[in-house]
Amino acid sequence: MASNKKWLYMGIGVIIGLILLSVNAWVALAVIVLAIAVPTGAYMMLDPSQRRRAREIRRRRQLGR
Repeated sequence: MASNKKWLYMGIGVIIGLILLSVNAWVALAVIVLAIAVPTGAYMMLDPSQRRRAREIRRRRQLGR
């Protein structure tokens, strides 16, 4: 998943969670936790070599190569 999309989905989940806070606090908390946990879980499921490659790609993007 592209880095920008990952942050977009996480942000949308948190915003929806905050909107649901006025309806039900437990549902809102669950949505916020899922919005943060899903991208983190996807990253943790990668092999060490895939994580290393993802870090290298991220670093190259930051350096502008």
